[in-house]
Amino acid sequence: MAMNEGSLGIAAISGYLPLLRLDRAVAAKALRFSGLGGRAAGHRAVAGWDEDALTMAAEAARLTCIGHLPQRLVFASTSAPFTERGHAPLIVEALAMDSACRTVDVAGSRRCASSALLDALLGRETSLITSGEKRPAKAGSPFHLSFGDGGAAALVAPDGGARLIGHASLSRDFIDIYSSRAHPTPYAYEERFVREIGTRDIIAPTIKAALANAGVEPGDIAHVAVVEPLANMWRDIAKATGITAHNHAGDLLAAAGDLGAAHALFALALALDAAKPGDKILLAAFGSGCDALVLEVSGPVAGAAAARTALREGQLFADYIRFLSLTGTIDLDWGVRAEFEQKAQATVLNRYGRDMIGFIGGRDGTGNVQFPKSRVPVRPDANGPEPMTDVRLADVPARLMSVTADRLNFTPDPPFWFGLVQFDNGARVMMELTDADESPFTVGDALTMRLRIKSFDRRRGFCTYFWKAAPASRPAMEG
Repeated sequence: MAMNEGSLGIAAISGYLPLLRLDRAVAAKALRFSGLGGRAAGHRAVAGWDEDALTMAAEAARLTCIGHLPQRLVFASTSAPFTERGHAPLIVEALAMDSACRTVDVAGSRRCASSALLDALLGRETSLITSGEKRPAKAGSPFHLSFGDGGAAALVAPDGGARLIGHASLSRDFIDIYSSRAHPTPYAYEERFVREIGTRDIIAPTIKAALANAGVEPGDIAHVAVVEPLANMWRDIAKATGITAHNHAGDLLAAAGDLGAAHALFALALALDAAKPGDKILLAAFGSGCDALVLEVSGPVAGAAAARTALREGQLFADYIRFLSLTGTIDLDWGVRAEFEQKAQATVLNRYGRDMIGFIGGRDGTGNVQFPKSRVPVRPDANGPEPMTDVRLADVPARLMSVTADRLNFTPDPPFWFGLVQFDNGARVMMELTDADESPFTVGDALTMRLRIKSFDRRRGFCTYFWKAAPASRPAMEG
């Protein structure tokens, strides 16, 4: 039975992609001698060394939660950096949300984010669903090029402009691809088997059941966001279901790669950006079964246009060795400068962690803003401790006052950029810079803040997070 009007809907949705895009043809050329690598067409989104599933999910979430206070936050990923540490609480702190917000991490299949979205739409709470992926794959495997790195997020609230009118789910332990602690890179089974069984027995029946539940015909669907287990499967799925609408998930696959759990939400953002009021959208995600959701658009959905923009902006690069290094496929010997301890103390994180990951400084009694906070303000005429008001700097516009490109300090993607950043509210902070495009940083550049990995303790497998300054705008994609 179709959902009743007045239920929760999608109020905001968006996606985030890293700056770098590898031209798959470059990798295919490098692998020509072997005949390996898979598809040579399109681009693959490549995360920076300081990005992971958590940071990309948080960046997508920043585009969706403005003006809303979610009661619940979900983090969905199959490549989360920690196996025993909550990621959703880290996002709550990074976004400076109320610590009373309920949090949950979900994983285990590529449809974990769509399942979380469905649960939120069927629930009663304002929920923020976040998802990010940076999945490992061996060099030469088709997944190394077909996978992509990125994040997506959706806010479910009473004022949502896209409402659920029907849905269906099917659970099945169908193994088309798997990874495990013993085998962390993906292992795949024969493609013909996946295409035939996946379409006939799992995806098409679930979509048909969702359409019946919504009381709509295949021809009523205006836009589709159906995640394909393999490239070009939509042709067979469309034939089996009778749906002729354009599949936005295919556009994302060609332009950025398969974003895993984040793919469905990102593709839905593209569909919502293209939709108009009254349109019906089909969302379907695959992995250990299938979820299919039928949504009806009643009004604008914030953030959807930003996902389309993310698809069109970026920097192409053609250095295959750099790609292998950024994806962790090769471990370069960086010399003695890389041999230093980066151990994080739990006591320090407990005391200052929320201010650090939330980028929260302080304003003294005269209005001066500083980071980090201190008992005695850095103001020259301060003569003793003063109370300070919390000020979040992560969303404050800023400009670059000085800049250095250093090749002596170690960074996994040289050079090491840093400089003095002037925030519009008066704060000045010496910061690391990230996402340098082909034009170098220059004094006066407009900057935006990005949540990134600050340090990684290789011996203990622990990373810490902080904010870095990045160019306020990105170049348009070429080629």
